[in-house]
Amino acid sequence: MQTNLADFIKGTADGIEAEAILRACVHCGFCTATCPTYQLLGDELDGPRGRIYLIKQVLEGAQPTRKTQLHLDRCLTCRNCETTCPSGVKYGRLVDIGRRVVDQQVPRPLGERIKRSTLKQLLPRSALFTPAFRAGQALRPLLSTTLQDKLQPARQAGAWPDFSVNRGHARKMLVLDGCVQPAMAPNINAAAARVLDALGVQLMVAPRAGCCGAVRYHLNDQAAGLDDMRRNIDAWWPYVEQEQVEAIVMTASGCGVTVKEYGHLLAHDPAYAAKAGRIAMLTRDLSEILPEFEEELAAKLQGRITTRVAWHPPCTLQHGQQIRGKVEGLLRAAGVDVRLCADSHLCCGSAGTYSVLHPEIAHALRERKLANLAATGADEIVSANIGCLSHLQSGTQTPVTHWIELIDRALAPQEASARGTSGA
Repeated sequence: MQTNLADFIKGTADGIEAEAILRACVHCGFCTATCPTYQLLGDELDGPRGRIYLIKQVLEGAQPTRKTQLHLDRCLTCRNCETTCPSGVKYGRLVDIGRRVVDQQVPRPLGERIKRSTLKQLLPRSALFTPAFRAGQALRPLLSTTLQDKLQPARQAGAWPDFSVNRGHARKMLVLDGCVQPAMAPNINAAAARVLDALGVQLMVAPRAGCCGAVRYHLNDQAAGLDDMRRNIDAWWPYVEQEQVEAIVMTASGCGVTVKEYGHLLAHDPAYAAKAGRIAMLTRDLSEILPEFEEELAAKLQGRITTRVAWHPPCTLQHGQQIRGKVEGLLRAAGVDVRLCADSHLCCGSAGTYSVLHPEIAHALRERKLANLAATGADEIVSANIGCLSHLQSGTQTPVTHWIELIDRALAPQEASARGTSGA
């Protein structure tokens, strides 16, 4: 695609990156076939190719409108189009740049500004979100359907392993607590710690690490999102510098795809570029860690999980991180009857804050996804991202859990005697 960027962005870091992405696009349209919003709405401008045209026009100096902003807002940033694209167009990065430029030129209505500001201030701060979440649960019947969907009962966390002097493992890894997961699903990281403990790995949480930065960055407060990233790097760096940890484990794939991009996002920050690159290299999704122990886990789990399980791969895992086959392969090796539903490559509609900002589209995608999952005949749905778990659970009575919790439950009877009883 030929481009002629306007002076306001030509030669800038964003302009150089956007121009390279635009030039890679050949307008083939393969991306529209796998775009959830295009499938649902049938509008070319609500598909990747149409949005790329809109962004190109704006970056070349055309005046964006409220309609331009809405078409870009409706994008789930699921990055399915990146998986489909034969030219390797980095659409996710382009839409971040385009949204920021459009927001600078198109004022949002007051109601939208309040909603988005509330999300940016509340979600990344667990000290604020946790009490707000608990209060919301108490008032759940009085709230809107959209908010009720986000206030599913939280499963209590089991005991975190007691890594005393005598029980510490030589192998150590960090895990990100995140921002909303400690309140909404505190058992996920605890389950990961217990499973890894049984495999000879000590999982630790670094004080002061929090939101990965995705919430604010993708709501166009990119400067604040980058500050969240710098805070995490500062929290993790002593562990990395002293070579105490071999990996930074992500139990939420939405966080994982962002942390793996720290090196790129902070490449122009001389104080953090090298550290950010190192952090990104150390970051691994939990599904990249456990296959190392596949034989041991298979021996421990064989015949212990008898229910049929449906695996929902989050977009941030299969498209953002390009990780496929690992979770279902691990479970199948352990004898689990695990199924993928029809159109498993399509988004469930959660997409971070999307399900709050665009509930009608999010609910339509959720219902389609749940119908396909139900068709597998599964007794339980497992996934790998807190947003997907909460969003799907809000529309079904079938249990929706993190896949590591499934393994943890199966290991519990045989590993209980080896576990500590102290809290995290």
